[in-house]
Amino acid sequence: MNTQIFSEVIASYMVANPWFILLLVWSAIWKLIALWKAAKHNHLTIFIILAVLNTMGIAEIIYIGYLYFKEKEK
Repeated sequence: MNTQIFSEVIASYMVANPWFILLLVWSAIWKLIALWKAAKHNHLTIFIILAVLNTMGIAEIIYIGYLYFKEKEK
């Protein structure tokens, strides 16, 4: 498939489905926050899992919540 045609198909899909862009932004924000916290706490395994898997922010939110409650107990 020609790259120009592919780009046009993707662009038309995004215009027709604006929720897709919101989902991408939502996922990227949570992923960046979770990756930052995993790196800060030296959780290499979690960092790799979160970097590879795309869970639309669900795994990232769970991890951030886990860290929040773990730090709150101290």
